[in-house]
Amino acid sequence: MNLNFMFFINSILFGVGLAMDAFSVSLATGMNEPGLKGEKKAAVAGTFALFQTAMPLIGWVCVHTIATAFASFHRFIPWIALVLLLYIGGKMVRDGISGKGGEERPPMNFRTLIIMGIATSIDALSVGFTIADYSLPLALVEALIIGAVTFVICALGIELGRKIGMKLAGKASVMGGVILIAIGVEIFVSGILKK
Repeated sequence: MNLNFMFFINSILFGVGLAMDAFSVSLATGMNEPGLKGEKKAAVAGTFALFQTAMPLIGWVCVHTIATAFASFHRFIPWIALVLLLYIGGKMVRDGISGKGGEERPPMNFRTLIIMGIATSIDALSVGFTIADYSLPLALVEALIIGAVTFVICALGIELGRKIGMKLAGKASVMGGVILIAIGVEIFVSGILKK
């Protein structure tokens, strides 16, 4: 594969496809924290972009080094995503129902952001297999394009979620949690059906 027009189109399409789970989580994050401002919005979108950039590269490295070990790990990816998103989504729903989802709820912390970044990007490890024949520079460019697309899509998701969250007030935490749980179930079901 060469660095040409089709390479960029394919990379952008990969980015859009991989960013959909992160977009949904960004939407839920914006709904859960409608007061989210500039630096924090950039940090959230940047975290998702970072993980979406890193995971294909990690997959590429695995193919070129420890492919057999990664192949056995691959079957656990849907389970990991399901558990992480059920935990975070369930906590948001519980807090929203118990009244902790209102004005006094604490903002998203670093640990939760990292867990969501991993949960929404872990399936991007498999992209490393599809780009295994790329040289390292091409794999790096592909990953950077995927990350840039993810950043833009997540920033839009956060902004849209904030607008929805401001209108829904206390119910936003419950809705955001339900969205995260649904994403976890979708990743799990689609991962199991691929086998």
